Amino acid sequence: MAHLLGAEGLHLEFPTKVVFDSVTLGVNEGDRIGIVGRNGDGKSSLMAMLAGRLEPIAGKVTTRRGLRIGVLDQADTLDPTLTVARAVVGDAPEHEWAGDPKVRDVIAGLLADVPWDGVVGDLSGGQRRRVSLAALLAGEWDVLALDEPTNHLDVEGITWLAGHLKQRWAPNAGGLMVVTHDRWFLDEVCTATWEVHDRLVEPFEGGYAAYILQRVERDRQAAAIEQRRQNLARKELAWLRRGAPARTSKPKFRIDAANALIADVPPLRDTVGLQSLAVARLGKDVIDLHDAGVSYGDNEVLRGVEWRLAPGERTGILGVNGAGKSTLLKLIDGSLAPTSGRVKRGKTIQVATLSQQLGGLEEHLDEPVRVMVGRLRTSYTFGAGSRAQEMTPSMLLERLGFSSAQLSTPIRDLSGGQQRRLQLLLILLAQPNVLILDEPTNDLDTDMLAALEDLLDSWPGTLIVVSHDRYFLERVTDHQYAVMDAHLRHLPGGVDEYLRLRASGVGSTSGKQPASGPVKAAPAASGLAGAELRAAQKELASVERRITKLTDQVNASKMALAEHDHTDYTGLATKMAAIGELESEVEELELRWLDLSEALEG
Repeated sequence: MAHLLGAEGLHLEFPTKVVFDSVTLGVNEGDRIGIVGRNGDGKSSLMAMLAGRLEPIAGKVTTRRGLRIGVLDQADTLDPTLTVARAVVGDAPEHEWAGDPKVRDVIAGLLADVPWDGVVGDLSGGQRRRVSLAALLAGEWDVLALDEPTNHLDVEGITWLAGHLKQRWAPNAGGLMVVTHDRWFLDEVCTATWEVHDRLVEPFEGGYAAYILQRVERDRQAAAIEQRRQNLARKELAWLRRGAPARTSKPKFRIDAANALIADVPPLRDTVGLQSLAVARLGKDVIDLHDAGVSYGDNEVLRGVEWRLAPGERTGILGVNGAGKSTLLKLIDGSLAPTSGRVKRGKTIQVATLSQQLGGLEEHLDEPVRVMVGRLRTSYTFGAGSRAQEMTPSMLLERLGFSSAQLSTPIRDLSGGQQRRLQLLLILLAQPNVLILDEPTNDLDTDMLAALEDLLDSWPGTLIVVSHDRYFLERVTDHQYAVMDAHLRHLPGGVDEYLRLRASGVGSTSGKQPASGPVKAAPAASGLAGAELRAAQKELASVERRITKLTDQVNASKMALAEHDHTDYTGLATKMAAIGELESEVEELELRWLDLSEALEG
């Protein structure tokens, strides 16, 4: 493969920190490189040096003659006086850019809800970010250097971007460097991974899942080093190997090495113990929405929502921006009353929300972390039964990635990710039994995301997650729903089903399409015909009805546990075993549902 750019002996330091010391690496034609590592270790600085945006203290970066490098910065660099059209296509006449399939695809994929003739300065931060990305992707580049390109993109946008980058160049042409914490995106797009840590850059073959496998093996060979990171990585590998139903159609690890590495890793969650404890804490009733609807004047945001939240249920919520997800969360936490229907709330529920704003920290910004922590509860219990673990606030902080030195740091001087983790600590120590996480992965690196997932694995209660991070959503929740066309819709096939529905036009919003913008192609026609097609459609409908019926039975059985004698451990075990059998049947039906859906899509 032809060489595109390379670095030799790079050294970079700031007044208080050496970031890199003697780093040598290169990018060749066809490389698709994901850059991962802890926040602050130098991922963005590395990419800026390779792209020619930052001069190293020592060493050099060489590029092929005439190489064109396109860069997406984290900072907003758009001229606020430009129109969207001019920011994206410059002064090119309409017939020129409208006749370019690549440009039309970029506009449709990123700017369908952005006014084409609008002024950049009038847009929201998320819209400006997408305009910046669209302007970059509309150009011709030999190498793209993208810093957090999935920020402000929803699940659909991230899926579109992954597809675009996979098809942008021929397999052995072009080069891509991307810094992102979106692990699904890394696995979908990247063919190599660079881990930035301890002043060096360590290369791995393959995407995120392959990187995790290789890192676990590296850590096994040096078991005394970073013991905690090893355990978290092995647990995450177990998730990648076992997977959720929506991921089983594309298994990543049918190799003996992966099976050997996770042979002794326990299940991600002690489902029986957590559900039993959740029922004991919550009782029979949690939150029931009966024909609930919300309207703002003539704008009907939600209507006819029927949803019964069960003790210990772990649910992910999907939907485009503006679909009504935030309104649904407000119905659940009680901050908004329905305009139609009703919301029934259990007497013992305590709802807490980790919002996108850093609530709860404003009045403590000038205090060191240890001062604020000193006012909190002295202990907190995670898990249930034999796996229950008593932890102090300091132990929780360590588990969430805080070092002892950082305990003396004023809260306002913490990074965004550190403040986010401290906010979560405040919520957990209040011991809610219903937890709502609204985009909880913002500002967290991949290691901290794994730590957060590990923490939630032992949290007993009802969990509701709204996130554009597909990996996180599938990892911590057992069921997914979508807010579409003002209704709440169950997704037996998870995120894949949601994307299929959106591609078919379900749940579309009335965004303004740019002039001469392309129209999305209709879904591929099914390869089935005649009697086979009708039989598959009939079986698919039957499977969907059966999944709904069994899910209701599972929820009812969980609620019935509240009325059972909790000293009758034998009876509880029998009932939980029966629930486990029902859930296994649901999983088998979901797999069949996926097979039928793929057959019908052709």
